[in-house]
Amino acid sequence: MPLLVLIISWHDFQTEIWLHLIETQLGRLLANTLFLLVGVGLGVMVIGVSLAWLTTMCDFPGRKFFDWALMLPFAIPAYVLAFVYLGFFEFSGPLQTLLREWFGTSRFFPSIRSPGGVVLVLVLVFYPYVYMLARSAFITQGRGAMDAARILGLTPFQAFWRVALPIARPAIAAGVGLALMETLADFGTVATFNYDTFTTAIYKAWYGFFNLQAAAQLATLLMLFVCVAFWLEQRGRGSTQYALQQRSHQRKPYKLKGIQCYAVLIYASIVLGFAFILPVTQLLVWVVKQGVQDIDSHFAGLVGHSILLASSASLAVVCVALVLSFAKRFHKDHWLKKAVMAANLGYALPGSVLAVGIMFAFSQVDNHLLIPLQEWVGLPAQPLLLGSFLALLLAYIIRFIAVAFGPVDAALQSIRSSLHEAARSLGASGLAIVRRVYVPMLAPGLITAGILVFVDVMKEMPATLLMRPFGWDTLAVRIYEMTSEGEWQRAALPALALVLVGLIPVFLLMRKSRYRNESKPESTNKCEK
Repeated sequence: MPLLVLIISWHDFQTEIWLHLIETQLGRLLANTLFLLVGVGLGVMVIGVSLAWLTTMCDFPGRKFFDWALMLPFAIPAYVLAFVYLGFFEFSGPLQTLLREWFGTSRFFPSIRSPGGVVLVLVLVFYPYVYMLARSAFITQGRGAMDAARILGLTPFQAFWRVALPIARPAIAAGVGLALMETLADFGTVATFNYDTFTTAIYKAWYGFFNLQAAAQLATLLMLFVCVAFWLEQRGRGSTQYALQQRSHQRKPYKLKGIQCYAVLIYASIVLGFAFILPVTQLLVWVVKQGVQDIDSHFAGLVGHSILLASSASLAVVCVALVLSFAKRFHKDHWLKKAVMAANLGYALPGSVLAVGIMFAFSQVDNHLLIPLQEWVGLPAQPLLLGSFLALLLAYIIRFIAVAFGPVDAALQSIRSSLHEAARSLGASGLAIVRRVYVPMLAPGLITAGILVFVDVMKEMPATLLMRPFGWDTLAVRIYEMTSEGEWQRAALPALALVLVGLIPVFLLMRKSRYRNESKPESTNKCEK
């Protein structure tokens, strides 16, 4: 529905708005968006792949620690890291203040409020997508293919570039694709940096020009970026396929020595420090300085609204995912499978695109059906769907159904069909089988899916900011309001709350991604010469 609505919005072309955009902003919006895509894509690929290779295939001090710790930046929303970096690295921040005390000036320090600063923040937040998927791919490969390439005369770098990297390419491409979709969907980071992209233009068209159709047409162009990114990746891959016949069990890592050992340790420490340790420490400092004055009834209301929205959305999304999983398993219909696949494409839609599509559709229903109906029966005419809790809940279901469908469907596929047949032979009805057989066995998958959706909804900013009912501010909205006014310290408390909540799925991911080496080599406690 959101995509169809966006396409239909072009029947009334907003000439004045588009002429204004073409004359003033459209070229800059295109250039800024392309710069972000290229910069973030290259950054997450280099950092994610390199760290995944080092932690899985090389032995160095702290390897086991960095193996899971490098996924911790998953817990930090991009807009939180954005305002932390601005508050810490700007001219009035503690770092440049210290530099002026030491050297008398800080002019040599690069400005964080720049396109490069935006790319840096997004790369540090989104590189775990590539790291996690590439890490799984390298674990599956083991050392067998690399050792065979070395025997054939390739150098270590040539073996990595020509053998290991191509085999892991599908996983790496998937991680980069997720990072790019999150980049296109991001609103909080670019708004905090005052860096105009299509996402900010959609918000300005809606709340600045009060023109929902212009916002829908801008959202259509944003979706074109997503489609082009997918098309380019598929075209680049072509018909080439890389695969291993079976999972390799040879996981003895390469032992690094001397300068290589120290270089890898420093590299991993720098990434973890800038992506997680620095922002969390700065948030704690700001919270301590601000004290408890912001912990009042208003803050309690923000927490309550966030929890209520996240709980309602997670329950609704998990229920829909469960229905889709059952349909896929018990009805072997080609078109139904296609429909289930289409339902899971909502994660590729930026929150701002969903918001515009849903609200445009609901505004048409309100204006042409519900308001005339209210006038006809003599009730006060007012919009019922536009700006309602139902509209926001629908956006969450479309956006995050893919997040819940994966764990639920995987858990359902692990249940043997013979259990269903045995329960039917004992006289149990369909609902009784679901309640007494499937739900208890699906409980771990349902809980995992619910937690993942809960945290994603808690951190979601664009859809919540655009579609929330009047007076329904959340922690994410509070962060946006404070950072837009430069109140970094007052934004620290809700930001820290979101980070703590975000650690829940990170620990789940770390628990699932841990692997056991069949031959566990003794890791060195120090770098050998």
